Amino acid sequence: MDKREIINDIGFMLLGNILLAIGVAFFIVPNDILSGGVAGIAVAIAPLLPISVTDIITVLTIGLFLVGGLFLGRNFMIKSAFSSILYPVLVHLFGLVAADFTITSEPLLASIYAGVFVGGGLGFVFRTGASTGGMDIPPLIIHKYTHIPVARLVLVTDALTVLLGMSIHGIEPALIGLISVYVSSRMVEKSMLFGMAEAQNVMIISQQMDAIIVQIYEQLDRGATIVNAKGAYTRDERPMVMVVILKKQLPLLTRIVEHVDPTAFMIVHNVNEVHGEGFTYNE
Repeated sequence: MDKREIINDIGFMLLGNILLAIGVAFFIVPNDILSGGVAGIAVAIAPLLPISVTDIITVLTIGLFLVGGLFLGRNFMIKSAFSSILYPVLVHLFGLVAADFTITSEPLLASIYAGVFVGGGLGFVFRTGASTGGMDIPPLIIHKYTHIPVARLVLVTDALTVLLGMSIHGIEPALIGLISVYVSSRMVEKSMLFGMAEAQNVMIISQQMDAIIVQIYEQLDRGATIVNAKGAYTRDERPMVMVVILKKQLPLLTRIVEHVDPTAFMIVHNVNEVHGEGFTYNE
């Protein structure tokens, strides 16, 4: 890993932990939101223990960090040590500010914004291959062995955490907490892809293939690939054009194809990330 990548990872981990700590200190803890993660568990079990919510968060964060090091390896442990130390410290510091400064006392609003900050923070940390040392470690461990998407596993883990809280606090707080869990899971996906080129892969079958390719070059300034295809019923050989474009270019491509060949067949796939000339590299 070169110096630029190291600085980039540190920046994302710092930003992620700040967002996560803001969500916990200003929204979850003051409003007892049964969200997912370590904060959600801390809020859920706090009535049963003689220590504060922030102290529970610290103990759980350190414990899960050690478990993550056992299953995810030395490199993970080195990267996650930064977050595992920084996150509890930031929660305590922001908690001191939150004690004298209330952003909102409306549980529903707090739940939504908790999800935004927590999910955004987790996503930024995840994209470095690290963890905050909290309840995001179990999803990372499961992902390692099953390859189920991390964001989906985080959603399941957080939902189970809310169910734990429901058994102690009741149904209504749990329903509010589920809103936070859903928003958080969406924000994890968005922040993990933040800054990456979102594109669409378009497959076109047409009798006017050459004319369509010319228009793609001239109007979209994109390259295209010809893929050999065969009709399943007729067994006729027919070329298919594959082109990767930015999402905002899809309406123009659609108009091009409809103008050249109204009978053309188009298949559009969402692409979360593209690397290479025209997207992440330009001559």
